[in-house]
Amino acid sequence: MKRIILTGDGRRPKVGAVAEEVLGLLEGRADVVVADLALDRDLQDVDADLAVILGGDGAILSTARRLGSNQIPAIGVNLGKFGFLAGGSLVEFREHLDDVLSGTCPVSHRMMLSCTVEHQDGEVSTHQALNDVVVSRGALSRLITVGLVVDGHRATTYNGDGVIVSTPTGSTAHSLSAGGPVLDPVLEAVVITPICPHTLTNRPVVLPGSVEIALYTESAPVDTGLTLDGQTYRDLREGDCVRIRRSEQTFQLIDLGLRTYYDTLREKLSWGGSPNYGDRGD
Repeated sequence: MKRIILTGDGRRPKVGAVAEEVLGLLEGRADVVVADLALDRDLQDVDADLAVILGGDGAILSTARRLGSNQIPAIGVNLGKFGFLAGGSLVEFREHLDDVLSGTCPVSHRMMLSCTVEHQDGEVSTHQALNDVVVSRGALSRLITVGLVVDGHRATTYNGDGVIVSTPTGSTAHSLSAGGPVLDPVLEAVVITPICPHTLTNRPVVLPGSVEIALYTESAPVDTGLTLDGQTYRDLREGDCVRIRRSEQTFQLIDLGLRTYYDTLREKLSWGGSPNYGDRGD
């Protein structure tokens, strides 16, 4: 019998009621070893075979980080709005539950990032991210200066609002809104996207997933910070270094096979329509 982690943000509408329904569906078919509706349980030491995540992409990002090195297959039941990661509805989850529990559904392995923050005072901390790592200024501060070093080689210096280092999965998130490219999520690559760069020739770049990226805060106002997946924040000071590399773990996202990645792009980014050239008389 499969051991299940059931998690989601119980403060959001519908999550509590859907959790009760899912528990009923799983009764007698699986063993729910953790039911976490606060998104605050450390899941790294939980002995489980599968994570069922209720909500939107935010709940999935949180769960991916909390699983740490305990990356088990996970499926999102979309109760949110956008749903790039949480693509399956409750109805679809119910219809395909046997396939999910039997392990016959395909699994997409998504690259994650390992981020080590080296502070000037000697403090060091390490984190994981599924979408992106962002060094940015605060809402009211002046521009920041961030030095970029790739595999020990100085690449450039960014003067602007910040820098986004994104996985292919995160390429449709903050990086996309800052002008970055869309990457197929199965690629092993990273996207470095400057946020409102003062130098217009600082453009987004795509690098192999094997590189080590170091971001140095060469000039940092008091509210400069590091954000992981748009959810976890740490203060940065001038002289701090953020080292980013591919994580040893990959996030294992169960795919119900109901739509392709390009179906999702057309639906979520409104790529489905044809260009409207107006009445040209032809």
